[in-house]
Amino acid sequence: MQKDIKQPMKIALIKERKNPPDRRVVLTPAQAKNLMETYPDLEIIVEKSPLRAYSDEEYRKAGIPLVDDVSDADVMLGVKEVPVDALIPHKKYFFFSHTIKKQPYNRPLLKAILDKNIDLYDHETIIDKKGRRLVAFGYYAGIVGAYNTLRTYGKKTGLFELPKAIDLKDKVALIESLKKIKPLLPPVKIVLTGKGRVGNGAKEVLDAIPIKEVSPEEFLSKTFKEPVYTQIDVDWYNKRKDKGSFNFQEFFTHPELYEGDFEKFTKVADIYIAGHFYGQGAPYILTQSHLQSPENRIKVVGDISCDINGPIASTIKASTIENPIYGYDPNTGQEIDYKNETAIACMTVDNLPNEIARDASEGFGQNFVKYIIPAFFNGDKDEILKRAQMTHNGQLTERFKYLQDYVDGKV
Repeated sequence: MQKDIKQPMKIALIKERKNPPDRRVVLTPAQAKNLMETYPDLEIIVEKSPLRAYSDEEYRKAGIPLVDDVSDADVMLGVKEVPVDALIPHKKYFFFSHTIKKQPYNRPLLKAILDKNIDLYDHETIIDKKGRRLVAFGYYAGIVGAYNTLRTYGKKTGLFELPKAIDLKDKVALIESLKKIKPLLPPVKIVLTGKGRVGNGAKEVLDAIPIKEVSPEEFLSKTFKEPVYTQIDVDWYNKRKDKGSFNFQEFFTHPELYEGDFEKFTKVADIYIAGHFYGQGAPYILTQSHLQSPENRIKVVGDISCDINGPIASTIKASTIENPIYGYDPNTGQEIDYKNETAIACMTVDNLPNEIARDASEGFGQNFVKYIIPAFFNGDKDEILKRAQMTHNGQLTERFKYLQDYVDGKV
């Protein structure tokens, strides 16, 4: 992957072909222009597309060539999965492949990448030496997810109406819309799981409204005359099976020693915003029995993480930007009208940053410019590309050998 700065390199921003369409980009027109000025031997081209949040005309005005054919580029930059029939053999691709958790629906994609001798660098695998992700859209998912969850509450209760986030100009307009509904909110309690990018994006929105933040202890034990929220980490909704002390490192390495402990929040919360990262083997968080309980108060779930048939029982499908809300019947586990009295209203859109695509692209691109592009030209001195590379010469790289049984169809 590494090329000396004296050697020319051509990068293509490829057209998004997955449905529903994604409007995000890896590099904005201004970022692409600045990169070519910074690296004289770097050429960036853009595959024509009517779908992007940044138009073809904006790239053209920035001096970025628009093309119909990107096959002469060295590196392909995209956001969502590339359809198998659109993959160009012997190229280097960056996109979210959604294969690293052995997602069954994308096994043919990873197999095709290997068969076509493609070098795959999944955005999700781009990490630093400490394992921290360097490029992500999670913060923007958190922002839109919190907005959509409150919008869902308004539609479920009939107390207020909010426009769809995608119909608003940007994050600022989104927050201004939420400020207008503050007087219409009863003294609801909102529980937010997760303290990473997603959770903190959601927190930023709740703080901007503003909704008062309270400690988990206060949330569980007190009543309030105004809307409140609490943000909790894994130690608040998991506990050791042997009743011992919670240990963060142990939880992530041996989740089988723990069991879920979220039910206490279901008895006092009206709205649940799920912004956590869910690791394989970790206990389920919100179960069907929790939602069936006569003591359950939760009527709205905004699952930003959207792990289908995972830790949130009501997440039985990914909803869409066009139809973001569905109802979950806790008695049957089936979908029903979300306005039904027994229904839990669920928001599980799985491409939330697409609703503020320009903001999200700008933020993502800033980190791609900061961390990834320099690695192309400095010999990958920090081994960012080496760690991220999933495939090479038709084989899985060492770090991703665990996917071999998945590729072979044995799982």
